[in-house]
Amino acid sequence: MIRVGPAGWSYEDWEGIVYPPKKGSKFDPLAYLAEFFDVIELNNTFYRPPTPQMTNSWVKRVHSNPRFKFTAKLFRNFTHERQSLTLADEKTFKSSLESLVENQRLGALLLQFPYSFHNTEENQGYLKKLSEKFREYPLVLEVRHASWDRGSAYQFLREIQVGFCNVDQPQVSYSIGPTKKVTGRIGYLRLHGRNVKEWFREGAGRDARYDYLYNEFELFELTERIRQIAKDAEEMYVITNNHYRGKAICNALEIKVKLKEKGVKIPEIMLEHYPQLKELQEEKE
Repeated sequence: MIRVGPAGWSYEDWEGIVYPPKKGSKFDPLAYLAEFFDVIELNNTFYRPPTPQMTNSWVKRVHSNPRFKFTAKLFRNFTHERQSLTLADEKTFKSSLESLVENQRLGALLLQFPYSFHNTEENQGYLKKLSEKFREYPLVLEVRHASWDRGSAYQFLREIQVGFCNVDQPQVSYSIGPTKKVTGRIGYLRLHGRNVKEWFREGAGRDARYDYLYNEFELFELTERIRQIAKDAEEMYVITNNHYRGKAICNALEIKVKLKEKGVKIPEIMLEHYPQLKELQEEKE
């Protein structure tokens, strides 16, 4: 099973592009997106563990889609700010996931490390200990540095039973390139865009770095990678993180159609801003 969807749902620049301009006070963006996608990656869990009440609410809001799964990023204290790590952080984060697990809505827990996390003996040791702490969840590792693109590194991940997150990102410095690896039950691909100019520019904000729309040729190549990854996985997640002004939504819909997924729905308002979606709508009809 291949699930395609965006990273997050709370973006001000999606108003009037992804979400209707006149949506009413009861409009729920999460429930709305669950009508069009079978997965959303939780990026807010990276910044702080949500309360159990919050995750329980998320579960309820996607009840209309039985295929729907969340994937969640591990809290950054475990991956980026390890000096301040506490046992309380571990207990709090696990408590926050209970509702997702109990309701079978958690597809994967993403261990996202920064570019500076190179493939060293010390870092492998830390990763092994971290995987043991969160062994009860389906774990997937995202790394950005090319030193991890080694046969020995992939074998290490298989041994500690951690999946590999393939990334599509700007090719600068020693960034890891396009891969199609599977080291566990789950296949994963995150699309960050290819905005080389802004990726490492000092002062570039989040919106600038992820301001990128994949073109037709790039989407064809990505779809082939997705199919190859999915062949070796039991479940496959494709997350579009090029969020700026709804580009992640546009590309996610295009990928779903190219994968020949049945019953792909396209939000009417998106047709106004991304004319290429009109052609897709005609194709599937």
